[in-house]
Amino acid sequence: MTARVLVVDDILSNVKLLEAKLSAEYFEVATAFNGMDALASMEEHEPDIVLLDVMMPGMDGFEVCRRIKSNPKTAHIPVVMVTALDQSSDRVAGLDAGADDFLTKPVDDAALFARVRSLVRLKMMTDELRMRETTGQSMGLIDPATTLNEPKPTGRILIIEDRPESVAWFQTALEASNEITAADSFEEAMVRVRGGDFDLIVVSLGLRSFDGLRLCSQLRSLPEARNVPILVLVSDGDRRKLTQALEMGVNDYLTRPVDKNELIARVRTQLRKKRYQDRLRHNVQLSLEMAITDQLTGLHNRRYMSRHLDTLIAGAGKSGRPIAFLIFDIDHFKRVNDTYGHDIGDEVLREFASRVAANVRGIDLACRYGGEEFVVVMPDTEMDFACTVAERLRKSVETTPFAISREPGELNVTISIGIAASLGDDDTAAALLHRADQALYRAKSGGRNQVVAAAA
Repeated sequence: MTARVLVVDDILSNVKLLEAKLSAEYFEVATAFNGMDALASMEEHEPDIVLLDVMMPGMDGFEVCRRIKSNPKTAHIPVVMVTALDQSSDRVAGLDAGADDFLTKPVDDAALFARVRSLVRLKMMTDELRMRETTGQSMGLIDPATTLNEPKPTGRILIIEDRPESVAWFQTALEASNEITAADSFEEAMVRVRGGDFDLIVVSLGLRSFDGLRLCSQLRSLPEARNVPILVLVSDGDRRKLTQALEMGVNDYLTRPVDKNELIARVRTQLRKKRYQDRLRHNVQLSLEMAITDQLTGLHNRRYMSRHLDTLIAGAGKSGRPIAFLIFDIDHFKRVNDTYGHDIGDEVLREFASRVAANVRGIDLACRYGGEEFVVVMPDTEMDFACTVAERLRKSVETTPFAISREPGELNVTISIGIAASLGDDDTAAALLHRADQALYRAKSGGRNQVVAAAA
């Protein structure tokens, strides 16, 4: 895996040493010798990860990290502080400033590279979501996700540990602001994860009754846990297990003995990232829905209907299964807008869309075609059945007035419907639509409030 790494340190020899080691591992390396240069470099050439010294003149690493994480353009970029500071309070200060990890020199090369690759891999997943979100923003569909700056996130945490005293300690440390669940066996852990909506999973790699690494591997294969961060507990000096855990996709780690403040800081970091990624996924899903959905009625839009119909016609040509196509038009709808206003017209359209949706099957596709025109695509449907559905809908509209929010309180509305059915191998979506549209024209010119089927 290659990535762009920004190395920030005021000591030239430290920079050159890291640059040489990273380049040998095929990373692309940029360098900066103070905080201001680092921030400027990030604005110009966004790196995939930052290796940051703490003790620098002018602006120390803590302040650089805070500025990186407070900037929406760079907040998602992982920061690893690599420094000679070795006190627990220093690690907590770095994590509280927003750092993703805090490594004390001398750092084992294998452990450093494993951590860099792990964080870069996780960032690439986030980058994909951010890119899709940006597309949605450019279309004016969604607002950007901003939850990376949430100060004290809380969540549902699963502790997987078979030492009761250790579980009790974690519960005491975290339960004040989080909902804690514990599991002490492989089977119970899998059941809990499958049935729970967890925001973080903490796994001890020192489990006595089963292999914690194997559990982490199994968790990553579960759909329910694929996007849940995993924080592992590893004995100090057990770098083999730590490296293996990071390579299989674990998000973070703590070494025993665990410092309570560091635990809280790392948990908050993972919960904050989980909230951010959840928001990104929500925005991506929302943009997809909005791209294919009519915002007024909630039905699918014309663009989606066209793609769907093309697919169905192609399939019907091979299988010989029939397709029925219904097109509706609200009679004299212009009078509604002219008399009562477009807001009342919108109320009528929304209510009509609800009635269409209530009168078709789950496999049918109801869409707003444009203005006061709606269509329903009915796969595996003969003309006779489609006519029955259309007549039922026409009567529902004619006999039940539409409630409106202005005097006279309700309106009587009628609709005209044209129907066409697919004609076999040589039929096309355009031809099917044209036949249905011609049938609708005959329904309207023949007096409206009626169903007309196209000739076979």
